[in-house]
Amino acid sequence: MIARIAENALRRVPRPTHRFRGCLCAQVLRIHCHASNLVTIPPSSDDSELVSLFDQPQIDKSSRPLSVVGIFQHPQLTTPTAFSALADSTLVRAQLLTERILRASESRSELFKVVKNLDRLSDLLCGVIDLAELLRNAHPDSQWVQCANDSYEKLCEYMNVLNTHVGLYEVLRTVLHDSEIVKSLSQEAYQTALIFWRDFEKSAIKLPPEQRKRFVSLSSEILSLGHEFVTQASASRPPAVIEPSELDGLKDQGMGARLRRQAWSTQKNLLVYPGSHQAYMIMTSAPKESPRQKLYMAAHTSSERQIECLEQLLHARAELARLVGWDSYAAMTLNDKMAKTPENVSQFLDTFLDRTAVHARDALHTLKLRKQAHLHTPTLPIIQAWDRSYYCPPEPPEPPVPLPPLSLGRVFMGLSRLFKHLYGISLRPAEVASGEVWHLDVHKLEVVDEDFGVIGWIYADLFVRNGKSCGAAHYTVRCSRRTDDDDEAGDLVVGGNEEFLTPSRSFEAIKRHKLRGMDGEYQLPLVVLLCEFTRPTIARGPTILEWHEVQTLFHEMGHAMHSMIGRTEYHNVAGTRCATDFVELPSILMEHFLNSPKVLSLFDSEGSSISNQTGNHHEDPCTFIDTHGSILLSVLDQIYHSPAVLESGFDSTATLANLHNIRGLIPHTLGTSFQTQFSHLYGYGATYYSYLFDRAIASHVWRNIFSNEPLNRKLGEKYKAEVLQYGGGKDPWEMLGALLDAPHLQEGDKEAMREVGRWRVEEGPVPERH
Repeated sequence: MIARIAENALRRVPRPTHRFRGCLCAQVLRIHCHASNLVTIPPSSDDSELVSLFDQPQIDKSSRPLSVVGIFQHPQLTTPTAFSALADSTLVRAQLLTERILRASESRSELFKVVKNLDRLSDLLCGVIDLAELLRNAHPDSQWVQCANDSYEKLCEYMNVLNTHVGLYEVLRTVLHDSEIVKSLSQEAYQTALIFWRDFEKSAIKLPPEQRKRFVSLSSEILSLGHEFVTQASASRPPAVIEPSELDGLKDQGMGARLRRQAWSTQKNLLVYPGSHQAYMIMTSAPKESPRQKLYMAAHTSSERQIECLEQLLHARAELARLVGWDSYAAMTLNDKMAKTPENVSQFLDTFLDRTAVHARDALHTLKLRKQAHLHTPTLPIIQAWDRSYYCPPEPPEPPVPLPPLSLGRVFMGLSRLFKHLYGISLRPAEVASGEVWHLDVHKLEVVDEDFGVIGWIYADLFVRNGKSCGAAHYTVRCSRRTDDDDEAGDLVVGGNEEFLTPSRSFEAIKRHKLRGMDGEYQLPLVVLLCEFTRPTIARGPTILEWHEVQTLFHEMGHAMHSMIGRTEYHNVAGTRCATDFVELPSILMEHFLNSPKVLSLFDSEGSSISNQTGNHHEDPCTFIDTHGSILLSVLDQIYHSPAVLESGFDSTATLANLHNIRGLIPHTLGTSFQTQFSHLYGYGATYYSYLFDRAIASHVWRNIFSNEPLNRKLGEKYKAEVLQYGGGKDPWEMLGALLDAPHLQEGDKEAMREVGRWRVEEGPVPERH
């Protein structure tokens, strides 16, 4: 499609993503081979500046530079109305460029520019849409949020017109059937052309008008049902009624004691809402089974409308896929992914499930022994869904070796040092002008390559505040793209109000930069990281991160470096704009670097080694149970997007129960319907397996490449050259085969999927299941 809007942000756990494309032309990066495997990097002024930037509270709000600019230094974007003017101007420019592409057949030279102009059209729209998506999730001003919402909807509406534009499809078909033009296309350009071609094909472009009309109707229905489904999935569930006597023996001495006192002092039943702190306390600490069972039932019970909404969504998707010639929605969706087909996904999941089941059954046996000892029964009892958290309470992750408290600034210092070791890239604090960011908390970092200079920017909005979108996310606000060959003059042949076009042209102009030692002019990547860390204060001191927060930051910075290193000539294959089942590999791999004491030593200002300290390793059997549950959800996602949905009498609850009772460890609880809270069914429809798939690949890459020498520059450069620089511009299987020196993987067939399923996954945090 011309512009892809599934969602702009990559989240810490699987969720809908903007159409992520990533690549970098091979000539951009030079491989550095060093005589030594380990490059020692002495402390630098940038290190201390990073620590100071994030660890010292902003006391003087007037300390920022006096120059006044707009958002991300765009001179015009100083007011909400200016953003609306930008959207209007961009729409006019997009219409002019669309007309130019439609007339390309009139000139042979124009046909050679079609792929470039389609990519420009996509970038033109996405540049504003992606910015709008960020602002409506992060800006504290309601007027900015409203204007961002309005602009988002306006440009998306035009995008939807383009996605089903027969004229554009016909021009692209002419290009791809012209052997001379195809031979002239670079690998990136050809891959970009194929992306547009496949998406047009998925948009009912070849169907008669009435069927195309039905496609548009179904697409609108899916959007509406999807919005309702996701909203309902996150809505509060009715409370469970807990009697005072059911809290006898509640183990926790803090909140547990307060709950007991509250119940016994009033002699009234308590209303406990699923997801609350009280609910968590009861599920992990209440010795009596009845309150845990009540809370589980309350948390997993659905209304008739919630189930109906999901089943209507699944049916509409299946019908849409059939309309455009696919057997199922999964088959249509997976066609351009690494997996390629539902059968290949099954090969991976079945193999992965069989490997995990052995360990998961052992873990379940451990839980049964704990329950038997608790109940003093002669036989092993059945573990029910509400028993898991009580007999195996969730424990926060810990570092592999004891560490002193880690401040946010020291973690950023460690990240910069790690990137310097691996890629010759470092992070450098940059001044923020007045009006450049949407909140005082936002800090700006320059990403500096030792050869090319500044290659992009990261804006870090890391502290919790009211009105800010929840969770951790990586927003791609701007992708890499070559701009000096845009031939903008050719867009204006059909005319246009120059004054009206000014906001958009100025918006585009400020993106363009020269890179040291490189030909051409590039639009450099700009990303935003959103997290919910505690803000540093004078009283508390710097922000001290919990270990899971350090993992989150490393994960999001994995996405950010993918965006930075993927400096491509085409927007649609830049950075993280790659296949959904490949995009999480760089971010999950970054988490593995935290397993190395050598990497952890980078958090210390003197770079001292901590490898001789005693480790924190402890075995948590429940991680295998959780991983097994995540695999089952991936299987469920495949079933829900299979032809079975169109069969008469399809019942999503019965399907869930049947799967758990046949292939699960813990029996399905009659009367519950968890599927209505499985919000990823919408954004990750038929691709929920992706996170587990990339976990398996990342674990394998870590063990076989980086685990022994995590700071080896030669290995970092190989990973950069074989994977990060290509993103969506090259087949992921080819990249993986080259990285692992395993050419047999490059086929990407069923056997390749089975092999990935056999790879050992380092047990750790699994995706959230609600």
